[in-house]
Order: sequence, then structure tokens, then C-alpha cells
Amino acid sequence: MAGAASDEPIPVTILTGFLGAGKTTLLNHILHAAHGYRIAVIENEFGPVNIDSELLVRQSAGVIEMTNGCLCCTVRADLARHLLDLRARRQAGELNFDRVMIETTGVADPGPVIQTFFGEPTLRETFLLDAVVTVVDTLHAPRQLVEQPVVQKQIGFADRLLLSKTDQITPEALDELTARLTAINPRAPMRVLEHGRVELDFILDIRGFNLNEQLLAADVPASGKMTYRPVSFRTADGDEIGSLLLEHDGLVDLDKIGAFVQDILDRYGDDLLRYKGVLAVPGQDQKLVFQGVHRLAGFDLGNPWGEETRRSRIVVIGRRLPAEELRAGFAATLL
Repeated sequence: MAGAASDEPIPVTILTGFLGAGKTTLLNHILHAAHGYRIAVIENEFGPVNIDSELLVRQSAGVIEMTNGCLCCTVRADLARHLLDLRARRQAGELNFDRVMIETTGVADPGPVIQTFFGEPTLRETFLLDAVVTVVDTLHAPRQLVEQPVVQKQIGFADRLLLSKTDQITPEALDELTARLTAINPRAPMRVLEHGRVELDFILDIRGFNLNEQLLAADVPASGKMTYRPVSFRTADGDEIGSLLLEHDGLVDLDKIGAFVQDILDRYGDDLLRYKGVLAVPGQDQKLVFQGVHRLAGFDLGNPWGEETRRSRIVVIGRRLPAEELRAGFAATLL
């Protein structure tokens, strides 16, 4: 199944979620469905996908090729090295795929996987980290959020949340859980995962790590059955990880906002999961956009303000962050 490799960066989706949430069921659907995408699915060693023999094209060098154009392989060692090997085989015409989906182990913090793509220059040139997609087990999530701190991290890093087992809980329990998830991560739209199936357009080509102007789930155009409902933004009571929205209808001082962001990174970088802002600064007709993961941050100019009211907004997702201190620090940058 060879083909010419494009020079465009290969988009990568990180699929995460706690043990038993339904990631393997989702991956089985992706590997078997006639969706038209050529996806290289990188599986961890603890959750192998069951491949029906009639769906196989061939198996070689640890890579299984499927009749629908997907590939499936298992990683037992260094992810960066494995990705570069896949890239080399693609460039040589041995493999033909145009996107990658990585499943993390159920107990994994997705942070180190995300940082892999920012820390390795060759990976940055070859691959485009598109999104983190987290599968949430709605039946067990209320207990897991208390007993398994990594579940809060998996939710906090997400660009999309897929809700499994919703048929096993009451509508009232689902409403309560979605409100809690939104308090942890207001950036991520949610959708019910029905029998391991979801429209791939909902989880692909998100560009969640690009410097764009979408800050919150409410900023993402609704498409299909969405479970997201806006709630008051706050740090989540009882959860270590929560979100904070800082906003001001007006301008911020460029030097002061830069110092404010740098101070947050210096003091709380290890506890910051993801953060993003769109700022209005004096003398600049374009929006100043920034975002980051832990201590890795980037700034750039976005679209012109035009007739739009100039407003400065920052959303921060992190662990046990001092909300009032951050509000005061942001207020000190306002003009």
C-alpha cells in the first residue's frame, strides 16, 4: 500500500482516557470503518486491537495494513523514534498514511506525550499535533475523578471529550457530570460516544495547538449532537484541576501582560496544563494570540479586530492554581 508522501506536516491526534473508558472500542471502529481516511493508529502494548483476518492486507515489520487504508502498530519503546521510523517508511513509499492517531495507556498522563512534539525539532517539522481527544467513562468518572488524579489531567488536556456509557446513567447524573467536566475544562466540546462510534470530523482537523482565536467550547461552532452546556466559569470545587477565565472589555498593557504570563510560567509552570489567550494591545490592529502547555508558550498576531469590540480573554487550566491571585495579576495589566 505505497504512495507518494506529501510535504505537508502529518496531523497527529492523541487519544487518551482511563482504563475501561472505551478507547479500544473506538479504535476498532476506526480501523474497520469505511471512512476514507488513511490513519496510522499507534497502539500501546497493553491494549492490542483485535483485527479480523479478512480485513488485513498484509503485516510486516510490526505494522498491520487494513483494507480501509488504515495502519495499526504497537509501541513498546520510545515514541519519538517510532514516529520517525514511520516517517522514513512513508517517505520511502513503503507505507501510505496521511494522519496519525496515538492511544496512550489508560493510566498515562498525556502531558509528556504532548511535550514530545514540542521538544524534538525533527518531529516539529514532520508532524502537526492536532488535538488531544479524551474518552470519559460517565458511569465511573465521578469516582475516578476523586480516586485517580490522572483522570483530571486527561480531561484538562483535552480538545474534545467523548462521553461513553451514557446509557448506563440517568440524565440528571449526566448533567451533573458535564457541568463538572466543563468546570475542569471549558475549552473542550463534548459528544456522546455511541457504541464506540463518533463522526471522525468531530475529532480530526481540530488544530487545537495552533495559535487561533478559539478559547472555549462555546467558541466552537455546534455540529450534531453536543452535550456541552455553558456554565459559570470557576475553579472546580473538590477537584485538583480546574479552569479560570480572565477577561476584560478593553486593552491590556503589552509589557505588563508579558510579565504577568512569564510570572505564571515561572511560578506555576509545572501545575499548568493548558492555557490560551486573545489579547487587545495598544497600537496594534491585530489580535495578540498566545497559548501553551506547562512552561512551553508561544505568541503570534492573529486576525485584525476590524469592527469587533476589543476584548482581552485568557483561559487557564491547571492544578490548584491561586484564582484570586491570578485575577489580581491580570487586573494589574489592564488599561
